[in-house]
Amino acid sequence: MATLDNDEMLLVLQQSLTKKRVLIVDRHSPARDSMRLMLSALGVTAVHGAGNSAEVIRQVKANRFDIILSDFVLDDGRDGQQLLEELRHAHLIPLSTVYLIITSERGYTNVVALAELAPDDYLIKPFTAEQLQARLVKAIYKKHILRKIYEQIERGALQEAIAACDRVIQQQPAFMYDALRFKGELLHSLGKTREAEEVFRHVLEGRVVPWAKMGLATALRDRGALDEAEQLAEQVTQETPEYLSAYDFLASVHEAQGRLDSAQQALQRAADASPHNTVRQRLVGDVAVRNKDFLSAEKAYGKVIQRSKGSTLRTVDDFANLSRVLVERGEIDGSRKLAAEMKREWRGDKQGELAVLVTESLCLEAEGSAEKAKELVDKALALQQQVSAEAAEKGRHVSQRLAVDLAHACFATGKQEAAQKLMRQVAAENHEDPHLTEQITSVFEKTGQPDAGKALLDQVGKEIIELNNKGVLAARSGDLDGAVQLLIQAAEQVPNLQFLVNAAKAIFTLLDQKGWDTDLAAKGVVYLQRAQRKDRKSQKVASARELYVSVARKNGVVPEA
Repeated sequence: MATLDNDEMLLVLQQSLTKKRVLIVDRHSPARDSMRLMLSALGVTAVHGAGNSAEVIRQVKANRFDIILSDFVLDDGRDGQQLLEELRHAHLIPLSTVYLIITSERGYTNVVALAELAPDDYLIKPFTAEQLQARLVKAIYKKHILRKIYEQIERGALQEAIAACDRVIQQQPAFMYDALRFKGELLHSLGKTREAEEVFRHVLEGRVVPWAKMGLATALRDRGALDEAEQLAEQVTQETPEYLSAYDFLASVHEAQGRLDSAQQALQRAADASPHNTVRQRLVGDVAVRNKDFLSAEKAYGKVIQRSKGSTLRTVDDFANLSRVLVERGEIDGSRKLAAEMKREWRGDKQGELAVLVTESLCLEAEGSAEKAKELVDKALALQQQVSAEAAEKGRHVSQRLAVDLAHACFATGKQEAAQKLMRQVAAENHEDPHLTEQITSVFEKTGQPDAGKALLDQVGKEIIELNNKGVLAARSGDLDGAVQLLIQAAEQVPNLQFLVNAAKAIFTLLDQKGWDTDLAAKGVVYLQRAQRKDRKSQKVASARELYVSVARKNGVVPEA
């Protein structure tokens, strides 16, 4: 088959540009019009515009864009880099979308070019249509080379994505390092730590780049070499201080070592360098709470609410987190003001209304108005049942932290039985989440019953082990049908990450051996989706997803996205 030379490929890509759908993001309407004219001169006619972040979210939910051209300075003090991070974190744009930032700052490369989620390219104002075309064609060509990797990742076929990486490494030397980065991260997602480590070490033999050092550090951390992982991450912060994810990683290592002060300091350094990054501000608040530094937690959670206005990453938990800290610090007036803000912000949202009731009941209890607090707790318990039922029906996330806060309010108003039931459920469904376990322990301590908290967590742990062992033993004895039924029962009884993944894997293993069953497969997919909602980045979830895709394709079935 004939191959295109560089000039022919350039012409093909320039022609393909005319068929692309583009979104222009700029707070100034004349600037959007000017960019639209420039694109029109290049033959691009499918052009949309957005003047603020909320409009961007609406547009990307309604359309699949091939290219997003974003000004660096956006509305509400946010920037194009933060918008990119939000769109990627919320999975609102595919990997194949070209994201290009436009800026008047020549020092831009020092701001975000080394970010973990860097844009595909950037342009410094002023620029010509030819310069814009050249940047876009270059970015589109790279996306074209890597397209098979993107496709397999989006399908959840991670082994096939790794095979696509290997083909790029062999056939496209100019993009070898891009493919190696994907390969290392994919191996890590599948829990293949040693293989991921080999990939990143291989990269570092030829090119010293921060992402490879951090990939290696992650592999080292995951196999328990915390000191080596810490040294590598420290190197990255010294050599390329703009690579902010290194600080996030350092914080996770410090916390694993029991050094909460150091973890908080590392996160704060990154948050100071990226003040509009709400994901990182939230992490600062979380670690500050665990470090009992409630003043810093209050500041961080306050920034999350202030800077996430209009963002898809804004949650009820953001308000509940700040409210919890305010009550902890005795700032009842501040907590009441926050409850009033929640009422306005989350009107019509049952989970938001639940957060308001819990906040107000804790404020009343702190002020000594026990009877009024009890009335609100009764309303909150009734609303909690509605929230849980709707979430189960529509596949939505239910705030587990808020459930613990409700249990706290129950304890505070003498509703021991309701509190114990809530705590048991949250502990069972999140037993792999040490931070939620810590919140549960803290509530028991605050309400003067630390021994009862320890007893509950110990009992839940034993029950989970017993439930899991029944299914595992059945599988080992060769009774795969029995194992599937036992693990389905466990997932229905206690829908935690482990049971959901185990049930899904057992179902797909059975289908692999005995042939496809549409109804049983659909049940397995539901368990997999519920596990993904709990932790999209979990290696266990990735492994289960890989098994599903493999078995589905073996039986001629197109896997669900």
